[in-house]
Amino acid sequence: MSSRNLQQGDVPIVMTINGDRLELHVSPWTTLLDLLRDHLHLTGTKKGCDHGQCGACTVLIDGRRINSCLVFAVMRDGAEVTTIEGLAKDDSLHPLQEAFIERDAFQCGYCTPGQICSAAGLLAEDRAHSREEIREHMSGNICRCGAYTNIVDAIEDVMAQEQSQQKAKVA
Repeated sequence: MSSRNLQQGDVPIVMTINGDRLELHVSPWTTLLDLLRDHLHLTGTKKGCDHGQCGACTVLIDGRRINSCLVFAVMRDGAEVTTIEGLAKDDSLHPLQEAFIERDAFQCGYCTPGQICSAAGLLAEDRAHSREEIREHMSGNICRCGAYTNIVDAIEDVMAQEQSQQKAKVA
């Protein structure tokens, strides 16, 4: 599968995006963000500042949260990329998506996909164990509407769910 009409100088790459293995041809200067939005029409990932300062473009690359506006697609040949569209499984929302709805952790919603992807990465990193640590590790994601309290509440809810599931497995 090609992301667009082949142009002279395009580079072939292979990526797994939201579970689908894709063979693509991209210009060397195409950012991962532009590949996702403009070529693959995965518009959940947002273009905010285009300088890596707002976090609206956050996706997971090989399970780690990355600002997709700062990464050339060719640099991630072979990578597994998960966008907000890939977090839900079948007809079930990801627990963070559910928690964001339950806690009203968005207002305009523009930053929400990046916030949720960043939170998924944060939970996988298992480095935040308090409200303050959540706020610190999520500081690269800006919310112009100021929904920070509800965002942290939603992440805390999912963190608590994961901890109780882990305790149940051990017992």
